[in-house]
Amino acid sequence: MHMSATIITNATIIIGDGHKLEQGTILLAEGKIKAVGTTAEITDQINQIKAQYAELLTINAEGKYVTPGIIDVHTHLGVHEEGIGKEGHDFNETSSPVTPYVRALDGINPFERGFVEARKAGVTTVQSMPGSANVIGGEMVVLKTAGTIVDQMIVREPSGMKAAFGENPKRVFGAKDKAPVTRMGTAALFRQEFIKAKEYLESKEKGDPVKRDLGLENLVKVLKREIPLRAHAHRADDIVTALRLAEEFDIEITIEHCTEGHKITDFLLEKGVRVSLGPTLSSRSKIELADKGFHTHLALAEAGVPFSITTDHPVVGIEYLVTSVAHAVSDGLDEALAWQAITLNAAKHLGVEDRVGSLESGKDADVVIWSGHPFHIQNKVEKTFINGEVVYERVDK
Repeated sequence: MHMSATIITNATIIIGDGHKLEQGTILLAEGKIKAVGTTAEITDQINQIKAQYAELLTINAEGKYVTPGIIDVHTHLGVHEEGIGKEGHDFNETSSPVTPYVRALDGINPFERGFVEARKAGVTTVQSMPGSANVIGGEMVVLKTAGTIVDQMIVREPSGMKAAFGENPKRVFGAKDKAPVTRMGTAALFRQEFIKAKEYLESKEKGDPVKRDLGLENLVKVLKREIPLRAHAHRADDIVTALRLAEEFDIEITIEHCTEGHKITDFLLEKGVRVSLGPTLSSRSKIELADKGFHTHLALAEAGVPFSITTDHPVVGIEYLVTSVAHAVSDGLDEALAWQAITLNAAKHLGVEDRVGSLESGKDADVVIWSGHPFHIQNKVEKTFINGEVVYERVDK
């Protein structure tokens, strides 16, 4: 299928691990990165590629930047379709506050406009997930942003189980006069469901006859640490509640949003938890977001807490992911760390760093060529590659 190869030369290359390479060359073939380095360092590999592939695309990227495909760790891409209203709202299954049996995968439309915007903005990998109306919201999936059959776009499935703490579940279900009506109720429903899942797992392990239960089967994956719990939590007290519950059931957890993470940096560091920050460009639309700002990014960076940066698309359009990061840098975030927040750290957050997140030999050929420094807003994506194929090319009007 991949009988062609690509050589990109003379570029400033952002590796993704915090390092930068001037006058760099990168070789792509068979959907993978074959080599990265200065032209002198990888002359042998360049000659091999030239001899091996008749169909060779050579791009002189002098004055341009080349980066890994950008990663957004927390989106509702494809399950919350842009621009069509209620018909495209497939992200919150609000028929019950506890729906571990649903999967984002089954609601994703790969023809949704957001995927086009992602490719145009250099975003090549996303995690798409259920919304945060429910205490337990269902399974999520990591996808590439190019394709027509969602099953063929999967990088990791399932990639986590959604949970939500704070305002959303009590607002949505309290309005229906159903539990949870309070934060206490949210934690209690969560605990109750995981106790059921634990008993279900123990019965299965003992060989007792057990009637299949899809929701409990999916929670067992969390209990067995096959997938993490990914907990929507803005306020510091909600973050602490999520971590308390994760410890109680000995499960792996990531904190999603982490808006007040700056208030408890030492605690987050001690717990060894990865967090996603954002969407910081959105308005303060509810109480939990009163203290939202890039000061959180700076505080976590200073404390050494590993973080990713997200748009929570479509809360902020996915096309503004790099813009969000640029704002964090202009507010004082170290540039190398900022890059990692949407490349290698993001890949680690999703558990897919063996395939994406940095420009290293053997990884997927997800590469973006920019007209200039990506954090300077006037610069644009010129080409986006996914698995070595050009999936977006800028045409000057």
